[in-house]
Order: sequence, then C-alpha cells, then structure tokens
Amino acid sequence: MVVFRIAGMSCGGCARRVTAALRGAEPGAEVQVDLQRREVTVTGAADADRLARALRDAGYPGERLPD
Repeated sequence: MVVFRIAGMSCGGCARRVTAALRGAEPGAEVQVDLQRREVTVTGAADADRLARALRDAGYPGERLPD
C-alpha cells in the first residue's frame, strides 16, 4: 500500500485524472481517493517511484506519506 497527499487535487475531475494516471502506471492497482484529506491510497503490487512519476507527469505531484 502506498499513500500520497496531493495538494492540487480538489475536485472530482482531479480525482478521475489522478486515478487514471495511477492505473496507467499500475493497471492492477486498487486506487482510493479521499478528496477531503487530499489523499490517494494505492493497493496492489505498486512501485512507489513509478506511481510518483505518473502523478507528476499528470500534473499532480504528490508527497508520499509514511506507511
């Protein structure tokens, strides 16, 4: 499980773009978005660095939170 805080994620459209970027980087991952906390949790065989790059490339750089 990897958790990111994404300061620039503020609406449903942002959540959809973030989810698409993460699933593009890790197709089998389960992605859960918490807009109120501006956090996204990725569960599955996910490489945190690859996910972080996908978020950056999509325009939503995230801060990885400790496990």
